Amino acid sequence: MLVPFLIMLREGIEAALIVGIIASYLRQTGRGEWMPAVWIGVFLAVALALFVGGGLEMVSAEFPQKQQELFEGIVGLVAVVILSSMVVWMRKVARSVKHDLHQSLDAALAGSRNQTYALIGMVFFAVARESLETVFFLLAVFQQSEGVSGPLGALFGLIIAVCIGVGIYKGSMRLNLSKFFRYTGLFILVVAAGILANSVRSLHEAGVWNHFQEVVFDISSILPMDGPTGSVLAGMFGYQDAPTVSVLVAYLAYLVFALFLFFKPQARVVSLPTRPAHEHGHTSSVTNSVTNK
Repeated sequence: MLVPFLIMLREGIEAALIVGIIASYLRQTGRGEWMPAVWIGVFLAVALALFVGGGLEMVSAEFPQKQQELFEGIVGLVAVVILSSMVVWMRKVARSVKHDLHQSLDAALAGSRNQTYALIGMVFFAVARESLETVFFLLAVFQQSEGVSGPLGALFGLIIAVCIGVGIYKGSMRLNLSKFFRYTGLFILVVAAGILANSVRSLHEAGVWNHFQEVVFDISSILPMDGPTGSVLAGMFGYQDAPTVSVLVAYLAYLVFALFLFFKPQARVVSLPTRPAHEHGHTSSVTNSVTNK
């Protein structure tokens, strides 16, 4: 339950910040009448994510056992790639997100025709990125857990993310987003390493990958995967009580490389101001929170 909760909380706050920056800029520049188009873009992005997630889940339920394992392995690999790129990308561009969104908004509203569709499309693609990332990650996590704890955790994370987003937008809540995204990003990379390990095992069970299947160690008598602690570790971090060579190498190699990229110093990016310095909006806490990450 903790993993889906934190995933949805992080991704939900990212999406809420994007919408908050857009809404703030529209109000600051006297274009608040365009907000309905913003909400249409958000709605379409969420609808797409639900459609993709529900469709993949329904289709996979009809697969035979081997195809099911193959599907789980592929979804896991896609989730690992998306998550890794998302965490690294956020560290690189966090300081310029506000400026980039402002430029995209100005470009969408600069023309005299089809401004509504341009704005809807801009918001749609900005939010859809976060939504589809969340769908693939949650699919990979749900495949490693049973029962309703995973969906409930995701639902609670989404509710809290929406509340935090509204609080930041209205200025009633301040959140150290730099620390929040740093710690949740680190947690996500560890979870992604476990997803990769489980994907390698799924590909083996599907008959796709049959190399280096020697068991490195077996601690099932000490910490079995079907025990209380083992099941929690398996659901959160992809723990396996008898990992093979390929599983262990994939886990450790990914974790070392991902952590290297995560802790690698980033070049500071200086964004040009998008409005005169003497102007102040009531939602400055939203944009300041993003640029201080």
